[in-house]
Amino acid sequence: MALASRLRSTIPVLSKFLRNESSCTPLSRTYAATSGKHEQKVKFTMDLSVPAETRVKAINEISAEAKFSDVVKNFLVVLAENGRLRYIDSIAKRFLELTMAHKGEVKAVVTTVIPIPPQEENELKETLQDIIGQGKKVKLEQKIDPSILGGLIVEFSEKVFDVSIKTRARQMERFLRQPVTLDGL
Repeated sequence: MALASRLRSTIPVLSKFLRNESSCTPLSRTYAATSGKHEQKVKFTMDLSVPAETRVKAINEISAEAKFSDVVKNFLVVLAENGRLRYIDSIAKRFLELTMAHKGEVKAVVTTVIPIPPQEENELKETLQDIIGQGKKVKLEQKIDPSILGGLIVEFSEKVFDVSIKTRARQMERFLRQPVTLDGL
């Protein structure tokens, strides 16, 4: 149980990795934030042609400069030793999913054209809470996507409710393109 609580304490660091919206890996984004001149060193640690000992040494240096906790440093070292640093994004996302499931939280992503006002957001949370059921808490995340033209898309627990204008227009187009048969007349 103590190990689980220590691992849960690393979530803020791992979620920092995920929050940045750069094309670099989370490790390189975090390290670049502490020292931008060493981004090449981070990419170097992900290269499998580099010996594991060299990758581990680089990770230790990066962890020391970034002031990572021992748990995070050791985790990154294990990934470096086993050539798995390139999977850190998916590992961190999955870890957050498991932690949220353990806490009884469900992440719902709502995509709209404009931000949802707070009152509507609360109504949506209540509606999703009714759908999901008691004992679980809804964590709502908003995404803005002008390409959906209007309406909204709600994604949670491997379910998608798409009531966007873009989807409705596609459905209408598909319906109108179907050939008309006059056999029944």
